[in-house]
Amino acid sequence: MPNARFGKLPWLLLSVLVLIADRLTKDFFEGSLSMYQQIVVIPDYFSWTLAYNKGAAFSFLADADGWQRWFFTGIAVIVSAVLVVWLKRLKRNETLLAVALAMVLGGALGNLYDRVVLGHVVDFILVHWQNRWYFPAFNLADTFITIGAILLGLDMFKSDKPAKEAAQ
Repeated sequence: MPNARFGKLPWLLLSVLVLIADRLTKDFFEGSLSMYQQIVVIPDYFSWTLAYNKGAAFSFLADADGWQRWFFTGIAVIVSAVLVVWLKRLKRNETLLAVALAMVLGGALGNLYDRVVLGHVVDFILVHWQNRWYFPAFNLADTFITIGAILLGLDMFKSDKPAKEAAQ
């Protein structure tokens, strides 16, 4: 049975689609906006903008001397490898988990590409409140990582796991 041999590896196609969507949107906004230019989509709440992040989430370590690029690259490579192995080992009934892992993997690969090739992550989504509060700019890769993480959490609380498995 192919499913037993490959687990949920066919869900890697979702990771590839996330990676492609992420790359296309980043290329579009890099070609359409100058740095920090804002295009208001929903006044007082949502804008497109172009920003580069040399750090991690919320610009963590963005001001470091450059070592963070390779540090975060190494983490992304290790996490990506773990996610692929995890996908391969999933069972037939673990589809929600497979979707979650594929989304996180696609997002991680999108930001990994930016770090390795560009030296920074391209962000273009800006959420704010009446120009008083700004959430750090982010991108589709970050969005899919977040959705995947939420789905991972939901999968942990699924009630359809066998009682025997829960008792272990």
